[in-house]
Amino acid sequence: MLHRLLFLLILPPLFGSTVHAQEESDKSIVQITGITITADSLRAVPGTTVTVKNKYRGVYSSERGVFSIVCLKGDTLEFTSVGFRPKTYVVPNRIQGQYFSMIQLMVQDTFYLPETIVKPLPGKDQIDYAFRNWKIPDDQYEIARKNTDALTLRALAFTMPRDGRENQSVYQAGLARDAIYYGQARPSNIFNPISWAEFFEAWKRGDYRKKDQ
Repeated sequence: MLHRLLFLLILPPLFGSTVHAQEESDKSIVQITGITITADSLRAVPGTTVTVKNKYRGVYSSERGVFSIVCLKGDTLEFTSVGFRPKTYVVPNRIQGQYFSMIQLMVQDTFYLPETIVKPLPGKDQIDYAFRNWKIPDDQYEIARKNTDALTLRALAFTMPRDGRENQSVYQAGLARDAIYYGQARPSNIFNPISWAEFFEAWKRGDYRKKDQ
């Protein structure tokens, strides 16, 4: 019986504090309705992104620049739109009630474009001269096509030094040839009739004559 009495005495203060905190939280909620317009011509800025900073919540302004968002008093609203500088607005804590209206001016951002030189159209003689004498540099596609050409790859293959795998293959092939004639003399072509026939043919053609410098 004593425990029940103590519970009934403690319950009202706790319930009252919870209701009071909820009422304070409800009072801090505010619905902001506004419009985004340009600062110089007062034209509507449609498609402006309106987000609550660090809350991951936001809306887009309509075709006439009108938006409506719910947040807490003291939150920071961020306004971003393509071609305009980003803007921020801190919701005042002293707002009376739960509805607030505002107008957000958007300032156009400055874009620095590269220099452009405008020249008149060339005449027929200038076009003919350009086609005959101008050398247009190759684009990336043409450079890649030339680098993968079969003759270019073959020339590069002859001029580039051997890598480790190729040197190992040549060395192992030499060891294999030496192993064939291990313990005996290598054959000589001095007694080979085919080699003598090729020598006489070359001598008749004059391959060994001294050529005039």
